[in-house]
Amino acid sequence: MAISMSSLTSSLSSLSFSSHISQRPSSLSFVRSNSLSISHLTKTSSLAVVASAATVASPLELETADLKKYVKSRLPGGFAAQTIIGTGRRKCAIARVVLQEGTGKVIINYRDAKEYLQGNPLWLQYVKVPLVTLGYESSYDVFVKAHGGGLSGQAQAISLGIARALLKVSEDHRGPLRKEGLLTRDSRVVERKKVGLKKARKAPQYSKR
Repeated sequence: MAISMSSLTSSLSSLSFSSHISQRPSSLSFVRSNSLSISHLTKTSSLAVVASAATVASPLELETADLKKYVKSRLPGGFAAQTIIGTGRRKCAIARVVLQEGTGKVIINYRDAKEYLQGNPLWLQYVKVPLVTLGYESSYDVFVKAHGGGLSGQAQAISLGIARALLKVSEDHRGPLRKEGLLTRDSRVVERKKVGLKKARKAPQYSKR
């Protein structure tokens, strides 16, 4: 009787062990298949996002490339080789301006002026004022290289650069441009911060007690 009981317990333990082993491969294979499918889906989705971003960004890149070719064809030898050129400065912005006879196009850093200046009417007005003052808004094309500062400072620097370039077209333009104040370099800059103050002049709140 003791022998039969021991044989039964050993057979039961072997059966439970074998069933435990037989269950493992199915669970492992199920988990692996899920992980592989999820990783494959994430890879394909990321590739699709990259491809869509590339298709969205390509028209802008093509437009800037076309404008670069156009500017280089109009300005052989670059900006420095041109004759009607003017440099304007405002705050930290510097603009080099070239004028050529044309239809009134304004290209700033190989981009259309309206796009570059974000369609801001005030900044666009700064750029057009010197040409409008002399009635040349549709007689010259303007090519600009600008850097430093913000868009507002760059727009005012371009205005000064155009006014100085118009002086090279004819010295008779000095009177009307001077009358409108377009030949004056605005020397105002941000006042520096002082030690112990929050800004140039703003002090911390005084507390008596």
